[in-house]
Order: sequence, then structure tokens, then C-alpha cells
Amino acid sequence: MVNAHRRLSWWLVLLAVAVTAPAVRAQSAPTDYRDEFLAHFGRSSMKMTQLSAAVPESLYTWSPGEGVMSIAQVYMHIARYNYLYLDGSFGIEAPDGVDWQDFESITDKETIVAALRASIAHVRKAAGAMTEDDLTRRMPLYGQEVPGWAVLFQLLSHMNEHVGQSIAYARMNDIVPPWSR
Repeated sequence: MVNAHRRLSWWLVLLAVAVTAPAVRAQSAPTDYRDEFLAHFGRSSMKMTQLSAAVPESLYTWSPGEGVMSIAQVYMHIARYNYLYLDGSFGIEAPDGVDWQDFESITDKETIVAALRASIAHVRKAAGAMTEDDLTRRMPLYGQEVPGWAVLFQLLSHMNEHVGQSIAYARMNDIVPPWSR
């Protein structure tokens, strides 16, 4: 009977460990979210930088219709929001000399590609330095209070929306995205 009791106790301990192990792993989830964000952001950023380089400057003012953003405006819109999400929610300001408020009015390809790359580098640096506290702290996003990781996911979702738009713009102008060749 004592052996049966010990075996039962042993199984109960194993069961308790099995039940609590996922909770312990879940506590490390925010930094996992950061790493996952950085991986996806890296892939999306690569597509945007390759596409912005592949599109000829003569098409940067092209738009599919009246009242619709041009290619240049889409790229600068992405760059602007890369700064905006970090500033507006995390309080992480753009580097000195970066005035992202008027980005969408720029049409020069060299300036646009450089601004897009700089905004991507800013996001990578800021997100890479975020702590678990940064990722779980509640902050404003579109009138709601959300954890920091949700802001990063919104930034990624926003970029991916415009990656798709940029691919469509490129293909409408007979440009094959470099990663699809």
C-alpha cells in the first residue's frame, strides 16, 4: 500500500509539472512575440526595399487612379507609420533630423528609398531593444489600451497591407517583384 501511495504521489507530481509547464512557458511569450515580429518584419522589409529599388523613378508618381496614393506616397506612408506607431504608442521618438510628418509629399526616389530604409532600421533597433515590460505594458493604439506587442503586430499588419498594394502597383506596370523571379 505504501508503494502504491508513493507511485500515486509521483504521478500527481508529474501531472502538476505537466499542467504548470505551459503556464511557465507562457510567461516568456512577450519576448517570443518580439522575436517573431522581428522575423516577419525582416521579410516584409526586404520585400519593400527590393521593390522600391526595382521600380524606376519615372513611375514613382504613378497612381492607379485619381485620389489614390502614388507609388512614392505608398512607400513614404509606410516609412511615416513606422515612426508613428513607435512614437505614438511607445513614446520612442524618431532620430534627430527625421521629420516624418510630411513624408508623403516627397517624390524623389533616392530620398524615398533612404527614408524607407532608415524607418525600417529604426523599427528594428527599437523593437530589438524592447523588454518584456515594454511588450506587456498597456499603451494607446487607435483609442484603445493594448499591450505593446499588439502595437508591433499592428505595425507589421500595416506594412504587409502596403506590401500587397505595392506588389499590385508594380505588376500593373509590368514589374515583377525581385523575390518572385
